[in-house]
Amino acid sequence: MSDSQKEYRVLARKYRPKNFDDLIGQEALVRTLKNAIESGRIAHAFMLTGIRGVGKTTTARIIAKALNYTGPDGKAGPTTGPTDDCDICKAITEDRHPDVFEMDAASRTGVDDIREILDGVRYAPTSARYKIYIIDEVHMLSKNAFNALLKTLEEPPPHVKFIFATTEIRKVPVTVLSRCQRFDLRRIDAETLGAYYKTICEKEGVSAEDEALSMIARAADGSARDGLSMLDQAIALSQGEVTAQKVKDMLGLADRGLVLDLLQKAVTGECEGALAIMEDLYRKGADPSVIIGDMLDLSHLLTKLRAVPSMRDTLQVMAANEMNRAADLAAKLSMPALARVWQILLKGINEVNYAPAPQKAAEMLIIRLAYAADLPDPADLIKKIKDGGVPVSNAPIAPGPGGGAAAYQTVNVSGGGASAAAVKMEAVPAPVTEIASLTDVQAALSQAGYVALASWVYLYVHLVKLEEGRLEFRPAPEAPQNLAQELGVALKAATGKRWMVSVSTAPGAMTLAEGAKAVEQKRFDDMKAQTLVRQVFEIFPDAELKKIHSKEEN
Repeated sequence: MSDSQKEYRVLARKYRPKNFDDLIGQEALVRTLKNAIESGRIAHAFMLTGIRGVGKTTTARIIAKALNYTGPDGKAGPTTGPTDDCDICKAITEDRHPDVFEMDAASRTGVDDIREILDGVRYAPTSARYKIYIIDEVHMLSKNAFNALLKTLEEPPPHVKFIFATTEIRKVPVTVLSRCQRFDLRRIDAETLGAYYKTICEKEGVSAEDEALSMIARAADGSARDGLSMLDQAIALSQGEVTAQKVKDMLGLADRGLVLDLLQKAVTGECEGALAIMEDLYRKGADPSVIIGDMLDLSHLLTKLRAVPSMRDTLQVMAANEMNRAADLAAKLSMPALARVWQILLKGINEVNYAPAPQKAAEMLIIRLAYAADLPDPADLIKKIKDGGVPVSNAPIAPGPGGGAAAYQTVNVSGGGASAAAVKMEAVPAPVTEIASLTDVQAALSQAGYVALASWVYLYVHLVKLEEGRLEFRPAPEAPQNLAQELGVALKAATGKRWMVSVSTAPGAMTLAEGAKAVEQKRFDDMKAQTLVRQVFEIFPDAELKKIHSKEEN
């Protein structure tokens, strides 16, 4: 092994920020700390929180160096600029200064570990201006350890500063938070990370495609350190030339153009084409969960473009031609359809992650998306139901006796190849103004927009007693437990009158569904008794009467 290989330092350590100017993506934090140091308004305790890899521990060390800076002659005060010319700061950078203590609370969680710190707080620093205690992952401390720290944390000696870092701010007691100046380090956006990684590649003498760096920046998910680790791996894989294709292969990513094709075919109902693309991506080595995650990102992008079309000119998340395609697709989809796509993918990504066969789970999700593309918007359905414009074959609620929306029906006889003539049925009823039957209850609920509740009335309610303002029924075993309460509220909203709805143990009448089935069976029996149909069955004894449907379906 050569000396250069032995001395190699990973990019995350080699390019760790050394002062405030080196920090990226944390402008508010930098501005506040610089102003505080320059004005002398320095807090006695800092709480730094954020996801992994955004610079919490690095910021803590920068604060320690800035406060203890003495310059090359040992006479300078705290600074917000470079600290490379200070011996104390060099020692802090190399983790060897006796006045700056770093403790990992994940491995030292007990009260005895905190006592070691508290015992040293009373003593003055040996050579630095401040004694600084940096406690990483402070949320891992035990309850007793936090309690032991409280008094000293509230009133520490003037020569002591505490700096805490945590990824789980909610696990830190409020009593501790209230004694600290809190800074939330935000996720670093992909565009900033991409530019940062490009600068590092230039310093390393590595050629890298912009698209490759953008992929790494997106995969880093706001963490500079995670992205640097991936960039290190990509450089080693590419041997000096980082390309988009190599990064895709390394991360198991799918081509965004193909993912856009996949999403487009799925949301437009082209199931066969969508499954073919999914299979092709899988053969190329793309991870199914990554594909679904990319589809989720794209559905979010489409929704934003649908809500604010002008964003296509400001968003820099993909190539210009792909952005134009995404904008065109977003314009063709309604907002409810996009919301439905988001919900299906959001639920489905967990199924893919935990499925024993992720590819099959992803394919089932694609099929679900394709078939959901044909579903009408709920708002349109409710409007049509209120207007009486939904035929029986499409209505979400099965019609009860006298409550159907179909005006004509016919009979099909299968097995013998024969059919009978049309029979005219009752017309669509007028809007319900008075409730005199359970059918009126169902119709009133449906017209008021309580579609699901109306279906429960149709399926599960055995009517015992119905009077003006009072409904008594026996619920079927499958009925929701809160059906009576919901009926009372909905009927008041639908009729403008107060209703008392109670549950009874009396047998009650048939449900509307059972009544409709009985009527349908009688209709079948009557139809079979007709001369023409009876002759058909005599000629074709194995024939069956399968369905009575509307005249328009012939």
